[in-house]
Amino acid sequence: MAPGVEEIEAVTIIDILRRAQWNVTVAATDGLTVKASRDVVIVCDCHWTDITPLDYDVLALPGGAKGVERLCDNHLILDAIRTMHSAGRLIGAICAAPLALSAAGILRDRRISCHPTVAGRIREARISESPVSHDGRLITSRGAGTSIAFALALVRAEGGIREADDISRAIACP
Repeated sequence: MAPGVEEIEAVTIIDILRRAQWNVTVAATDGLTVKASRDVVIVCDCHWTDITPLDYDVLALPGGAKGVERLCDNHLILDAIRTMHSAGRLIGAICAAPLALSAAGILRDRRISCHPTVAGRIREARISESPVSHDGRLITSRGAGTSIAFALALVRAEGGIREADDISRAIACP
């Protein structure tokens, strides 16, 4: 997470993945507290430099224009995206976060969903208007309103179909 992150997306991803009994580590790019796009303060578990990306099965990037700008400018984040992609790990990006995937160079000829305001900046991918898009080990989504569907898609992609269905029922998600 970076300052300016979209809080609905960040918290929804964390919540759904923890409901699926995943061990979630929330890593911050700057300090352990992150001021989100609407001034909600989120306390992260650790700093990005404290983790080794390949120790994780999934990398999930929330959006938020200012937060994503910071992700795109952070060579450690871009290196982690490329490393996870090369290793065949699941990568998720929602809203503006596919811009970081583009900056890392992993979107050529991929089908993705992203926020309509950034779609024109991602020229190497095929942009879908689907709420959530799956292309191999890449899951992308359009924005805050698709956060639950996005997080559940991450769970399903890692073999948690029953868990995702149970979570969906438990939170009364259509």
